[in-house]
Formats: sequence, C-alpha cells, structure tokens
Amino acid sequence: MNALEAELDYPFADALPEPGRKRAIAPGVWWIRMPLPFALDHINLWLLRDRYDGRDGWTVIDCGVGLEATRDLWRQVLRNELDGLPIVRILCTHTHPDHLGNAAWLIEETSTDPAPPLWMTLGEYTMGRVLQAALPGTDGPGIVAHYTMHGLTDPTHLAKLGERTGYFGKLVPAVPHAFRRIVDGERITIGDDTWRVITGFGHSPEHAALYAERARILISGDMLLPRISTNVSVHATEPEANPVQQFLDSIDRFTPLPEDTLVLPSHGRPFRHLHRRVEQLHEHHDARLGEVFDACAKKPCTAGDIVPIMFKRELDSHQMFFAFGEALAHLHALWYAGRVGRERGADRVYRFVAH
Repeated sequence: MNALEAELDYPFADALPEPGRKRAIAPGVWWIRMPLPFALDHINLWLLRDRYDGRDGWTVIDCGVGLEATRDLWRQVLRNELDGLPIVRILCTHTHPDHLGNAAWLIEETSTDPAPPLWMTLGEYTMGRVLQAALPGTDGPGIVAHYTMHGLTDPTHLAKLGERTGYFGKLVPAVPHAFRRIVDGERITIGDDTWRVITGFGHSPEHAALYAERARILISGDMLLPRISTNVSVHATEPEANPVQQFLDSIDRFTPLPEDTLVLPSHGRPFRHLHRRVEQLHEHHDARLGEVFDACAKKPCTAGDIVPIMFKRELDSHQMFFAFGEALAHLHALWYAGRVGRERGADRVYRFVAH
C-alpha cells in the first residue's frame, strides 16, 4: 500500500470475490470481478437485487469486455449466483469496452421476455454506437493523423495505432440497438434503494455514477478510483477538448456526499474517505500540470515531448495510446487556462510554450 492509499479506508481489506462468484457488499448489493487483457487486469461489476417491470431479479451495473474468458465467468454467475432469478435490466456507467462489452451478449444470453433493457446516458450510448461502427475519424487513419499532428514520430507506435481500426469492435462485438436514457439528477429505484445519477466528464462523454443516499453507497465507475487517476485524454474525434478540467470539475460534484460514503469503484477495492480521495486527485493533477508547465517554460513542447516527462517508464503501443492522449490533455488544460500558448509550425505540428 502506498502513502496515498494509507489515507483511505478499505472495509473489506484484501478480500476479493472469487472468479465467477459474487461477494456481499451491503444489503441488496453484490460485487463480482472480471479479468481484463491489459496491464489494468480487472474490472469490478455490481449486482443489485431488484424488482423491475413487475419481475423480481437483478440489475447489472457494467458488463466486462466482450471476450470469451469473461463470458465463461458470466455463465458461472448466471448459472450459480442469481438465485434462479433473471437479469431484469443492465446499466452501463459509460461506453468503454470493459463496461459495455458484454451488454448485447447478456441481453441475448438471458433469453427472457421481455429482454432486459440497457440503461445509459445519451452521450455514452451514442458514442458506443459510433465507436463500434468504426466511423471515419475513430479509425486508424484518424488516430494516426491526430497523434502525428501533436508530435508522435515513432514509426512502430504509429503503425500500431494505424491498426486500431476495429479495435473497439473486437471488445464490444455489438451494442444493443435500443436503450433507455438516464440523465443527471434522475432518481432510479433499484430494489429497496433509490439511486441518484451523477454525471461526469473528462474520462468519457457522459459518465454516470450512482449514489444511494439511504445506504450511503456510491457506484463511482471510473470517475473515482482508489489507486490511480482515471485516464483523461484528448482524442481525434474531439481534438480541442479540455478533459483534465472537465474531470476535476466533475469529481468536485462528489464532495457534498458524506465522507463515510462507501465508494464502489470500477478498478481497485471498495473504499471510504471520499473527500480525501478527491483532494488527492486534485493534488496529483496539479503536480502534473506543474511539470508540464515547467517543460513548456524551457522550450516549446509537443505532446510527444511531454510523454516521457509524465510517464518515465517504457510504454508499449497500447499504453502509448493513453499516455499520449493524457499528455495532450494536460497541455490543453494549461492552454485553456491561458498559461501556455499554442502554435503550429511549418512541419504542421502543434507546440505549446509558456507565456
């Protein structure tokens, strides 16, 4: 445990759910854990006991990546962990593959009538459809043009990025053709609790966290993680975005919640001391912005110049995709704050310089 983690409280210590099994968190709330094929090797999913549309059953929060290893674990859950009751609805916090990947498969696999509906915000659902279809701008050529314009020159990384066309679709083979829209501030009754939707931005288009006031439980998705700061990147589809500031503004929306709220994150272990974690994330990004500003004070910098300053380890091409986007995001935060200027050189590459 690092020093920052020691400032948080982990009520379940190191106990994790067994593969394909659920673990009780609170009355009506269970935790399951699925593998991911990345350095971040797991995702937490949540089962909420429910009665919806006149049927007793379960609401599933997030679905894991659409790979066979994850589906095998889901089959165990469906067979052994649901007390013979159906999934009555699926709610995805956001559109990333580890959250949306199995939504369409689960709807088909349950084979109930009516089939469980998918609940999401409009921004997340529509972006999921766009990415799954690999529309121009989200494909390899669009990604390469975006990264080249900001100073990525390594031919191996550029070649790998060019191959990302269809990458999202490999992990999200299908997106349901219809959904039920949820909006910020909406109160959703699930079982014996009412959960308030708290939207957030920066990590994804319109992320939905859920807060149960009576139980003092926050399903935070990727917006509030205990060990790491969630990725905030500038992508080719929104090349002038300011996601760092959006993220910091969004996590401030959790501060009115009680300090002893039990936070159920998508990665890492459930924790308490929500207010301190929000402070830690502000401190982390303030330090990163300081590093980036200092670099730009010494010379004009591309996002490519910033990556090794922010990430001091060797990165594979998958990691570079996120690291580069995050480096550019911190440059944009300084740019929008008026602390650096942006100029495009004769080589058509953007550089940022401190005022």
